[in-house]
Amino acid sequence: MTHSPAVFARRLPPANRAGFAVLLAVLLVVLGPTGTVWRAAAQTPALPVPTGRFLQATVRVGDSLDYELRYEHAPDLEVVFPDSLAEFGPFEYVGKTYFPTRTRQGRSLDRAIYHLRTFRLDSVQRLALPVAILRGEDTLRVAPPASQVRLRRTAAPQPTATARPELRQNLDLVPVEPVFNYPYWVAGAVAVLLLLAGSAALFRRPLTRRYQAYKMRKNHGYFLAQFARHVERFELSRSANNVERAVALWKNYLASLENSELSSFTTREIVAYFANEVDVSKALSATDKVIYGNLQTEDAEEVDQAFQRLRGFAERRYASITNHYH
Repeated sequence: MTHSPAVFARRLPPANRAGFAVLLAVLLVVLGPTGTVWRAAAQTPALPVPTGRFLQATVRVGDSLDYELRYEHAPDLEVVFPDSLAEFGPFEYVGKTYFPTRTRQGRSLDRAIYHLRTFRLDSVQRLALPVAILRGEDTLRVAPPASQVRLRRTAAPQPTATARPELRQNLDLVPVEPVFNYPYWVAGAVAVLLLLAGSAALFRRPLTRRYQAYKMRKNHGYFLAQFARHVERFELSRSANNVERAVALWKNYLASLENSELSSFTTREIVAYFANEVDVSKALSATDKVIYGNLQTEDAEEVDQAFQRLRGFAERRYASITNHYH
């Protein structure tokens, strides 16, 4: 037998009727007179659950692993699949492959394959990627059942604590093959080059002077030897050709010593170049007389003196110029 709330309230003790009235008022406000909330919940359709699975049963640490996510739904439903910013733990995101939506017989199918990898050492690892469903201003997340994959170990299993061998100390030295230390050698070579460059910049002028003095000394010694040979040949043959060769050797040597074009100058130009030097003037006059005229017996003694004058003047010019290099 059913009683209305009013009849039930009259049967309560007077002290409890006020509390029952407040409770009844709250229920009427929340539920409404006809149970509207219950009818609205009953009218909301249930959302389909996506399907997620690994495409392989086992995986090694660091290897690529594919996870397929499928969702079949009504064509008018707005579905968003996870992107690279989603939570993929304990896996790491590598990439993804999306497939276009297919609609057949009033049902749409969205599908994507996520390329993952793991560096965790758990024997069994699980993943459940949810999809997002957009409904106006609301977003619902629907997750598939968790899919699992087993870790395939490549290292041999470690022995138990009771079976571990006893450690023994070994302090014997093991010979190590020496290795060429390229960085140190390169750094040393660079340091040596920098030192040489600095030394060259600092001592360039003194070194240049010493080198020039050395070249001049070698050239002067060569000139004296060749000039003495021509003089000796003239004394034996009294030939004007030997006089001409000796004078040409003297001109070439003075030209290199003075760094000028003396070898192409005439006798008058050479005398003027050396400011009418007496030894040069007398020596070249005597040699010109022999070269361009007939050689007489009395001229031979004058040529011998001319050779001495030319050699003496060359030695003085050499001494004067080399003084600038010391």
